[in-house]
Amino acid sequence: MTFHDFNFNEQLTEGILSMGYTTPTPIQELAIPVVLQGKDLIACAQTGTGKTASYLLPVLHQISSQPNREHRTTTLVLAPTRELAQQIDQQVEGLAYFTGLSSIAVYGGGDGIVYEQQRRGIQNKVDILVATPGRLIAHLTSGVLKLNDIKYLILDEADRMLDMGFMDDIMRIIRDIPQERQTLLFSATMPAPIRKLAGSILRNPEQINLATSQPAQGINQQIYNVHNEQKSKLLIQLLREGNYTSTIIFANTKDEVKRLSRELRAAHVKANAFHSDFEQAEREQILLDFKNRTLPVIIGTDALSRGIDVEGIDLVINYDVPSDPEDYIHRIGRTARAETTGTAITLVNERDARKLKSIEQMIGRSIDVCTLPAELGEAPVFRDSPSSNRRGGNDKRRSFKKKKGQGNNRGPRPNNPPGS
Repeated sequence: MTFHDFNFNEQLTEGILSMGYTTPTPIQELAIPVVLQGKDLIACAQTGTGKTASYLLPVLHQISSQPNREHRTTTLVLAPTRELAQQIDQQVEGLAYFTGLSSIAVYGGGDGIVYEQQRRGIQNKVDILVATPGRLIAHLTSGVLKLNDIKYLILDEADRMLDMGFMDDIMRIIRDIPQERQTLLFSATMPAPIRKLAGSILRNPEQINLATSQPAQGINQQIYNVHNEQKSKLLIQLLREGNYTSTIIFANTKDEVKRLSRELRAAHVKANAFHSDFEQAEREQILLDFKNRTLPVIIGTDALSRGIDVEGIDLVINYDVPSDPEDYIHRIGRTARAETTGTAITLVNERDARKLKSIEQMIGRSIDVCTLPAELGEAPVFRDSPSSNRRGGNDKRRSFKKKKGQGNNRGPRPNNPPGS
């Protein structure tokens, strides 16, 4: 199947082709026909599967195909973070380039100038409004924004929005939107609160559920059993000697992110933290440097795992094991995107051994254990994880060094699908 099979209008098709996209991903192949039929949809798919384009393309087609189209805001996309809102807005800009459709990303964290730019964009009635719930409510409260013309409501990463406490904000926004609309809900997981939300705002929805609890096939998953005092030393050694070009390090707290940034810089590893204490302009510059490969290592919490969409990441390191196994999937899903390959390394101390056991139960297999470099001392033995019961290595005796060509995401990608 190709994108030609969807019979998108000429302008949208030209935008798709100009970006080099030819073959839809599974979520796109399943979701696009449902959206084109005007049905409500609840779709469960992990990050990196192309879900953004699975709702943008059919909505862009429907808006741009209307004869004598009036200039008004008919589409609202809600997203949990400013980074995701910006990425969706960028996707709209690229895909809709030849259609004449307009969009704006509305999010908090900026200064008065940013707020004023958003206000003017809203007053100009862009076709598509991409927003975080909190900042959208600020514009609603000010009276500058009316949602009377919304025909398409999209909730992207709905589970993350609920995790961040946006449930009341979402319901407040929905009260201002016409009941006669098409509603699309996309989520990486489908816990009970999401199903309750879907039941209250969707009408007879179609459902799509792609396996969300399995990492991409192209990810080489590894663990190291470590004593806590060995973690930073191993991290530095991995970064210095592993021959990786683009790395994300995940820690569980903002304080840990800051500490790791200081330690890596002291060890002359070019790295930068990414967290909410930075001003918006600083955060955007850090992400831009990372995307442009001038910053090889970025460090963040789980908020980064849902808010970053960068191609070519060849290594993810879990400095701390996440408490929720689903967060493990989202973290390591930053690599091996769109059928490329990558490596995910998790450092496991005694405190985190039980968490690893839960992850292995979810993915249905044990993760390969690497041999700890001898100069770092003996690896610990834990009771609580099947993998961890092997003393610092398995039968394959994996080395911590990256093999030549392993995890290289930079090769040609002629059929790379749109969206994240």
